[in-house]
Amino acid sequence: MLSLTGGVVLLAALLHASWNAMLHGNRDRFLSMTWMSIAIAAVATIIVLSSPLPARAAWPYIVASGLVHIFYNMSLVRSYRRSDLALAYPIARGSSPLLVTLGAALFAQESISPLHGLGVAMISGGIIAIALQGRRMSRAGALAALATGATIAIYTVIDGIGVRLSGGQAVSYTAWMFLFYWLMPVLFVAMRGIGPLWAPVRAEPLSVGVSLGGGLVSLVAYGIVIWVLQAGAMGAVSALRETSVVFAVLIGRVFLGETVSRARWLACMVVTAGAICLGL
Repeated sequence: MLSLTGGVVLLAALLHASWNAMLHGNRDRFLSMTWMSIAIAAVATIIVLSSPLPARAAWPYIVASGLVHIFYNMSLVRSYRRSDLALAYPIARGSSPLLVTLGAALFAQESISPLHGLGVAMISGGIIAIALQGRRMSRAGALAALATGATIAIYTVIDGIGVRLSGGQAVSYTAWMFLFYWLMPVLFVAMRGIGPLWAPVRAEPLSVGVSLGGGLVSLVAYGIVIWVLQAGAMGAVSALRETSVVFAVLIGRVFLGETVSRARWLACMVVTAGAICLGL
């Protein structure tokens, strides 16, 4: 995993932390996530029109992953309403490698080595440390972040299995799955109406532009992960990607002005070290 492929996954980690910072930095996260989803779904629509279909065996996984991603988006918005990026992001992303590793062992018969076991223990310990020392992390906030981590694990395992059944059509698989992101503007309009969706286009075009850019970054970041999942162990890929917790804390500190204590830095480093152990 510590190869060119590993470097690509680390790039995905940086991209992922970046679009999460874009989302968290917006005052209305639901609105921002909706415009991100519009950008993702629009690009996905263009791709599916010019790509071959994935193999029939992959379609149940495409549908399941697409729907879980919608739940993930809503859970992420809820999590960021309750906590700082430097708190919510490490818990959500740090908990997922443990769950992905267990899910991959159960549903894809991927084994867990002693080194992976050590990585799981380090990640779990780091997450607990973050939750205990974070003064502004309420119980509701912690549960929201953990729920987000669970949805991450679910769609990662689904996509890890699904892309391997796609007949080598990772790009097409990813695009068809992301078509479900058209459901986000439908949900937004159903809950708030069409006016609040279009009003920022004139009032705050820069904010909408940032959200659209964040959507494109998100598309590339997870597209890389699905491509790697064709051959890489799900737990290892997920874990190496979650080194993004360090990027997220740094972005939160430098660009969002969030306070990061020494204890939180240490806890995030423990989570990252555990993720690296899982990626070896």
